[in-house]
Amino acid sequence: MSQPIIETATVRLDADLGSTKDEVIRSLAGALVDAGRADDLDTLVSDLMAREGKAATGMKGGIAIPHCKSEAVAEPSLGFARLDPPVDFGAKDGPADLVLMIGAPAGGGKEHLKILATLARNLVRSEFVDALRAAATPEDAVAVIQGVLTPAPDASSSSTTGSASAATTATTSAATSTGTSTTAAVTTTASGSDASGGQPLRLVAVTACPTGIAHTYMAADSLDQEAAKRGVDLQVETQGSAGATPLDPAVIAAADAVIFATDVGVRDRGRFAGKPVVEYGVKKAIDSPARVLDEALAAAGDPDAKRVSAASGSGGDSSTGGSGSDEHWARGLQRAVMTGVSYMIPFVAAGGLLLALGFLFAGYDVAFVWQEVATGFTLTDLPGQVWYLDGEIVSAGTAGAEMLTHAGLRLYIGAVLFAIGQAAMGFMIAVLSGYIAYGLADRPGIAPGFVGGALSATLGAGFIGALVTGILAGYLVRWMTTWKTPRWLSGLMPVVLIPLLGSLAIGLLMFLLLGRPLASLTSAMESWLGGMSGSSVILLGIILGLMMCFDLGGPVNKAAYTFATAGLVADNPASLRIMAAVMAAGMVPPLAMGLATVVRKRLFSEVEQENGRAAFLLGASFITEGAIPFAAADPVRVIPSMMAGGAVTGALIMAFSVESYAPHGGLFVVFAINPVWGYLVAILAGMLVSTTAVILAKSARRDPAPVTAPAPATVAA
Repeated sequence: MSQPIIETATVRLDADLGSTKDEVIRSLAGALVDAGRADDLDTLVSDLMAREGKAATGMKGGIAIPHCKSEAVAEPSLGFARLDPPVDFGAKDGPADLVLMIGAPAGGGKEHLKILATLARNLVRSEFVDALRAAATPEDAVAVIQGVLTPAPDASSSSTTGSASAATTATTSAATSTGTSTTAAVTTTASGSDASGGQPLRLVAVTACPTGIAHTYMAADSLDQEAAKRGVDLQVETQGSAGATPLDPAVIAAADAVIFATDVGVRDRGRFAGKPVVEYGVKKAIDSPARVLDEALAAAGDPDAKRVSAASGSGGDSSTGGSGSDEHWARGLQRAVMTGVSYMIPFVAAGGLLLALGFLFAGYDVAFVWQEVATGFTLTDLPGQVWYLDGEIVSAGTAGAEMLTHAGLRLYIGAVLFAIGQAAMGFMIAVLSGYIAYGLADRPGIAPGFVGGALSATLGAGFIGALVTGILAGYLVRWMTTWKTPRWLSGLMPVVLIPLLGSLAIGLLMFLLLGRPLASLTSAMESWLGGMSGSSVILLGIILGLMMCFDLGGPVNKAAYTFATAGLVADNPASLRIMAAVMAAGMVPPLAMGLATVVRKRLFSEVEQENGRAAFLLGASFITEGAIPFAAADPVRVIPSMMAGGAVTGALIMAFSVESYAPHGGLFVVFAINPVWGYLVAILAGMLVSTTAVILAKSARRDPAPVTAPAPATVAA
């Protein structure tokens, strides 16, 4: 690297940088920019706050490690603050007085990330933390930090605050420089011996967090230190941004138990098949390594302990791994359903927009004859004027027949686009069911889940059927993976027996027991929606609007969106109005927050004003998540204000009988919306209500948000 990771200009000692983590982060980010280590303050702050939105970075012991990868950062950089007073960063044991803010280049190399990993590892070492608290000057603080990053052989000659840390972390730094697999094994026979008092128990662990910069390595070292105290042979594989050196298969084979301390899926989880396992998030491993090790050691000697499924796949999705052995079943089920929705949405978005393009080219009436036009004509044999009756092409002059709006190349291209969109939308129900099952049972659940979803579509059970079959298939397969089978049969379980028996069971359930009742329920719901009128349909619009704005892209928002898209049918006016209400209400929050930052700038910080400019485009594109930065910073004022506007928009959409043939696209698919004026008026009304509400709410507070970054704090001598 051309410059060290930290310099005195990015250090603040015993400083008051504000009363909130937003202000502290902005101040430290400003220090990096002032030092020439970053070139765009707003971008850096936005990236840091986006990471904060995923999970709190406050750690046990008064430490916080806000961090991110950012295009604004040229080289790995660190800002350090010793706060007075401390500020809450989300740790359970109280506010943080030590803040180490890590900025990594978005395209940074592995060597850069290894340096940051080394720093993160040392944050779980009391000697390092104590040295930071004892540093008298910025130069001392820099020496402490550089001491653990580049420990000198004669560390004793350095400052007292730096030498202690350097001496205690040389081993960790050396391990990190060779890769991300921690292999500090301790083989003494203290409390880690087996029940017979013979060989010490052997454990392996995997740690992984969403960003892969800090928590991954802190969890690894926290577990490693606890294992060393007990004399337990522990080897850890860190699946972080600096890369992952997989554990040796022989080490895994010899292990008595496995620890998964992850917030994302474990890569190649199947390597650990059959091993007793305990699962937690990374923070549990950092804050309570003793408890994690206790459970792992207990599992190693328990023949009935939970084991890694022999059918486990890569587990690349966050929904399939790292949920933690103490996760409530309802949370696991919610996670699985959201996995299904997340995999379904690309099919809905692609298919729906293709349907909308089909309407744009060929007119709305192409929905009645698209299949015959797309398959019965070619580019060299284009359709002329086409007449249709009851969904079939008929000859001109047939009694009751109507003529299509367009003809020739335009009609043919529109029908082809519509056919492609229908094919993509046709996967929707099966994908939802299949990936709900995947979220519950990993890869073995996919086949039974897809079969159940396909049968739901065939039998008319629709969205409700997909939910039921996905959940049933997931739990069924999860149970099947616990079967104790002979070794010769184990290899056939994931590829033959589980897909066969699971698909057969779900298929029989659908045909013999569940299919017709679920289809009747779906049909009754569609009839009820189709028959709604007056105040009842407006109430439905209000409810949908509130749901879309309640968590701005979270589970409630996705539930409303899935409800709308799963029932979207081109010739069903009720489903088209529901789709319009959901899309219009979902556009309100980012548009309203963007307008609010323009109308009353002084109520918003500089980074919020920048986010406001981006929110206009996000809102116009129906990306509700564009309002999340504002809600994360001030949920009490922002979320109720957004819900008020969403409710108004949903009600007006229903009152104006607005219909949307497209499930996504916002203002860019107005050609697929009828009437357009009603759509635009509803959005504008909701936008104005939310903007007014949030401005009034923010104006009532005593401490208006700063427009500029806080001035650099005075460094204590």
